[in-house]
Amino acid sequence: MQKTQAPASPSADPGFKLPGESGAPAAQPAKDAGGAVTTQAPIEVAPLAGAPVTDTSSRDLAIGGAVFLVLLIVYFFVRNAYVHHLVVKRVAPSAAGSAGWLMFVGLAFVSAAAVLAIVNASKFLTFAITAPLVLVGLAALGAALFVGRR
Repeated sequence: MQKTQAPASPSADPGFKLPGESGAPAAQPAKDAGGAVTTQAPIEVAPLAGAPVTDTSSRDLAIGGAVFLVLLIVYFFVRNAYVHHLVVKRVAPSAAGSAGWLMFVGLAFVSAAAVLAIVNASKFLTFAITAPLVLVGLAALGAALFVGRR
């Protein structure tokens, strides 16, 4: 036995309607007193009043912190490899260790500047925050190369 559905009544609400779609015919553009055709203005979405422009969610900060921690762990192993490389090249172990720590600090500062810039560029990518981090990082990397010489 086949069941047939009764056609939907015209008064039944389908739930979702596109703008301008209704049971009535589409509205015609109106003419003002001068005879010019006027149409309805499109809907504009305004940003939420009072919302901060440079909002950094705690989720973004947590991800940035986790990435920075992973980078520090990687840099620690790179530091150990660099120290071993210098000792093999007959650099004094104390000088090699100092050069390794300077390289670690330099990479950490440059990475901190990069991670902060990626997390929220409009808030952290300013001269007052980025410049000192990058300058200290580059100075430490330069010192690591200088101290690591024989």
